[in-house]
Amino acid sequence: MSDSIEIKIDNKEVESKLLDLAQKSENLRPLMKNIAGIFAYSTEENFKNEGRPDKWTELSESTIKQRTKNKQWPGMILQVSGQLASSVNTYYDNDSAVIGSNLEYAAIHQLGGQAGRNKSVEIPARPYLQLTPEDFEEILSMTENFLGGLNP
Repeated sequence: MSDSIEIKIDNKEVESKLLDLAQKSENLRPLMKNIAGIFAYSTEENFKNEGRPDKWTELSESTIKQRTKNKQWPGMILQVSGQLASSVNTYYDNDSAVIGSNLEYAAIHQLGGQAGRNKSVEIPARPYLQLTPEDFEEILSMTENFLGGLNP
């Protein structure tokens, strides 16, 4: 077995930056709040644009027919009453940022699947809780700025 090697860096500037980074990372709550804000904004844009970056699957003819009969068409996908969009909420703490809905039918619209009587209706996935590549870039940039940049 080989003996371990210890390298000690005596550099006040590096020590200072590492200490600053450690102190900033103790309270990530402001960063998580801003990330939750990006989640919320992105979700609002998804509803507004009916899908981003790809448009959601169009409504079926039977759904359009039913909505027309109920005077709810023309209209927007996933927004007959506005309950789904208004049920979306964010939560953040020092360690995480989360977005979601507590509505029973929220997951079927996000993920798609079988619904209705005897699960006889196929609901296509229409991911309203989805971040775009630009959203991810903004989160990374915000994180780097919050932590003071990753480059010395």
